[in-house]
Amino acid sequence: MLADQSAGWALIGVGVPLSGVLALAGDALGGDFSRTLQDRTRQLISETRPWMWLIALYAVLHVPVPLWPEGFGVLGLASTAALFVGALLYAAERVGWGRSWLMALLACGLGLSAEVIGTRTGFPFGLYSYATAPDPLVLGVPLMVPLGWFALTLSGLLLSGGRAWLAGLLLALWDVGLEPLMTAQRYWLWSDPNPIWAGAPIQNFLGWWAVGSGISWVLLKIGPRVFFPSLLGDRQVRPTGFNFAVAYPIEAFFLPGGLVLVGRYPEAAVTLLAMLLGLALARVVRRRG
Repeated sequence: MLADQSAGWALIGVGVPLSGVLALAGDALGGDFSRTLQDRTRQLISETRPWMWLIALYAVLHVPVPLWPEGFGVLGLASTAALFVGALLYAAERVGWGRSWLMALLACGLGLSAEVIGTRTGFPFGLYSYATAPDPLVLGVPLMVPLGWFALTLSGLLLSGGRAWLAGLLLALWDVGLEPLMTAQRYWLWSDPNPIWAGAPIQNFLGWWAVGSGISWVLLKIGPRVFFPSLLGDRQVRPTGFNFAVAYPIEAFFLPGGLVLVGRYPEAAVTLLAMLLGLALARVVRRRG
């Protein structure tokens, strides 16, 4: 696929829909395949919430990256925007549009503020710059950054069972992979005198934990019903087999894969291990209540 881009695009164009068809009705091959596929497709459409389609789009937009490396910025922004809208829809189902937008705006605003202050003062993350980042920028910060602060914080909070400190830790572990990938793509550049990982100092990861925990605390105060189903009361939300927390394990799959594509094999292994440990810790903490 990497050696022949036309063949790669053709394989994606055929393979993605074909894999969906086989996932729906592959067990009926040789039998009543057509009827089974139609019935299950109707059922899938009727049971799939709008935010789930956005999660699927977010994942699918990662697939063409190996064939269009120069489009990393476009695909990255599009996938993050899809995830942001998915998070907004997920929250709106539970707390209404007003609180959902308030949560999104505050999370994006706090994340953006931390980035703007950070690039100008070195606090709370260390000395870094967005000087080489591609457009679109908001106050000198790539648009996908504040969008990601909201979406992944929401996912981390759901994974942590509404524990702000743990959501912040999950975000810091996510950044273990972001640092080598985004510096390789020149989204940001480090100049900190005390680097420990991909140019970033330990202060960066402590800053991620603090900012992530702070944003999480704000989201919990505004929309606790998003994270605690028992508080929904009379608001009817159709139960599903999973929730928006699924965004984090999807990222745990694609982020190490992105590092492999840019030749950062040790960083890919460390990222995968860090995020899997985060997922395991969240599971243990939730089970213990």
